[in-house]
Amino acid sequence: MPELTAGQRCWTVASGSNLLDALNEAGLAVPYSCRSGSCHACLVRCLLGEPLDINPTALTEQKREQGWRLACQCKVESDLTVAVFDPRQDGVPAQVIECDWLSRQVLRLRLLPERPLRYQAGQHMVLWTESGVARPYSLASLPGEDRLLEFHLDCRHPGAFSDAARLLQPGDCLRLGELRGGALHYDPDWQTRPLWLLAAGTGLAPLWGILREALRQEHQGPIRLVHLASDGGEHYLSGPLAELAAGHPQLQVELLGPAQLPAALQAMRLLSRQTLALVCGSPGSVESFSRRLFLAGLPRNQLFADVFVGRG
Repeated sequence: MPELTAGQRCWTVASGSNLLDALNEAGLAVPYSCRSGSCHACLVRCLLGEPLDINPTALTEQKREQGWRLACQCKVESDLTVAVFDPRQDGVPAQVIECDWLSRQVLRLRLLPERPLRYQAGQHMVLWTESGVARPYSLASLPGEDRLLEFHLDCRHPGAFSDAARLLQPGDCLRLGELRGGALHYDPDWQTRPLWLLAAGTGLAPLWGILREALRQEHQGPIRLVHLASDGGEHYLSGPLAELAAGHPQLQVELLGPAQLPAALQAMRLLSRQTLALVCGSPGSVESFSRRLFLAGLPRNQLFADVFVGRG
């Protein structure tokens, strides 16, 4: 059986063992969220040996050349030595500047990184607490507005990161891990095409950034933004969205609750076969939105979806 080494620990594992499971079963507490290679919370660096990577395109070639791998996507088939991601050494320090509640359930964090970061609206990154708890979150901020990075945290349920986030105060420090592109973005070539932005809960966060990026680039086509929330009080950006709609006649905003959703889905009709749709939220909400869009005739390659998997 192959030997797996991490830090000062060395133990044997069954050939073909999932690297993430092997590390966590040994008590190393490597964080993860999706297990599909999307969230990048489970980064490890290979020092000696090479695991079988079943999803090599999940990381850039530069990251792979540096030895980084996603533990959830790797199998241990021969002796392997790895170093787990150390946020103090490998992460970017960021100070909490603002920490306030946008609703009963949504906590907004605004962070000032130690150095400016280049990113695009719709990307996400892994946040680390000083105690080593990690969770990926989508950026709600818009590049170029200021140096602050904004995140909207769903704190409805207990979770290791959300529990720690509730206690954060301005001046506290977090660490920023991998910056990831995800499926959501705005392409300047879309300027004249109808654009639908469909969000559930804090799935609105990346679409809030993408919406403002589209308007900043003077998007000419109609934009329809739909936000599904558990109740009226959880349409946490209703005010800012109304202000944007008042100043941009091409923007239509719809705020829905669960009772209104079936009728709203049934009434969805495409303005054009050129329509593009960006969908974000829980697996169930993304599936519901996507199914209706396909039934309405949206080509599959014109839908971009990001699924939020809840692990707190």
